[in-house]
Amino acid sequence: MKKKVVLAYSGGLDTSVILKWLQLEYDYEVIAACIDVGQKEDYDAVWKKALNSGASKVYIVDVKEAFVKDYLFGGIKSGALYEDSYLLGTAYARPLIAKMLVDIAIKEGAVAIAHGATGKGNDQVRFETGIKALAPELKVIAPWRIWDLKSREDCIDYAEKHAIPLTVTKKDIYSRDENLWHISHEGGNLEDPWNAHDTSIYKWCVSPDSAPDKAETVTITFEKGIPTMVNQKDISPVELIETLNTIGGKHGVGILDLVENRLVGMKSRGVYETPGGTILYEAHKALEKLVLDRQTMAFKKLVGQKYSEMVYDGQWFSPLKTAIDAFIDVTQQNVTGEVQIKLYKGSCTAIASTSPYSLYNEEYVTFGEDAVYNQKDAEGFINLFTLPTKIKAMMELGLEASNPSVVSLFEGEQIKAAVYELEDIAV
Repeated sequence: MKKKVVLAYSGGLDTSVILKWLQLEYDYEVIAACIDVGQKEDYDAVWKKALNSGASKVYIVDVKEAFVKDYLFGGIKSGALYEDSYLLGTAYARPLIAKMLVDIAIKEGAVAIAHGATGKGNDQVRFETGIKALAPELKVIAPWRIWDLKSREDCIDYAEKHAIPLTVTKKDIYSRDENLWHISHEGGNLEDPWNAHDTSIYKWCVSPDSAPDKAETVTITFEKGIPTMVNQKDISPVELIETLNTIGGKHGVGILDLVENRLVGMKSRGVYETPGGTILYEAHKALEKLVLDRQTMAFKKLVGQKYSEMVYDGQWFSPLKTAIDAFIDVTQQNVTGEVQIKLYKGSCTAIASTSPYSLYNEEYVTFGEDAVYNQKDAEGFINLFTLPTKIKAMMELGLEASNPSVVSLFEGEQIKAAVYELEDIAV
């Protein structure tokens, strides 16, 4: 009996070639597993292609709802942005895919899991870190690290040799990753950062220049940091993301051209489209500014940066990630309310927010007359706040008095001042 391997299968160029390669090189029984995290695929065509290519069985697993509720919502609550820009679309999906591959492998009695991530990228780490955390006994096969094929062009030649049907060509050579949260574009002429990307590569968004001339306002409702409604309409988590992707894409919102630092040590460039995610992050940030105190906001920002690095590095199932999630959940208890977001030609701006837990108090901050704040109290506060500065200045002035070499700036020519006396004013 042949040993079984579960292949993370998309039906694209790389995994189509890998399926055949596993059969020819290892003589494995290949079980293809296509994990649906929202990529737009013809799944009937995918499973037929896998079976026709030699797979013994094909799993099509719809995990979109789990993807949103257990992964994306956690990211929104965290406010994580990798290197202050990237909304982590690929990184959120990989641990869930790894978990499903492990579940299928255990169910099928497979000895190995294979994936199509390259030896230069981050996904190999994300997949394998997840697999080792959940099923350390399983072997991992990463063909890109061991086979003789060196490029996507080589893969196309291999596919043609073995009569594997393809949808890519050597002219459209971009490597794309798509899920419910985003679509990314890498490779091709993007590999030279001096090349401005061609807007024709967009799949979800219009170019901001071509977006409507009229702005649109969308209202997002949150409950404990989780988005629940769009424009006062209560919809499912998956539909919520899809709706905002459509709205944001229409206005060219969420396009990012980024040179990033990969975990493996090199820089890479990609173009990302994340319209719905961009809207949600902006809205969530605005609501937090309304309800969180200064110290919590400042510390949460540091935690969010660490969270982004851990997600990017594939540390989803680590003890620290679990502990950070617990902290974030505590900070979100009062992140409930509504935010209005204005969308216009690629821009995404929070313009209004409200919450029953708002810490903004108009009676205190008004420039008009108030009866709740005694401005004289500020004098004592400032005296204490500035005491270290005052003591240091007194010490330095004391040294200056005993050191004639200390010269005031007004005694030199560094500062020129015009001084007017009262009698200089013409009557």
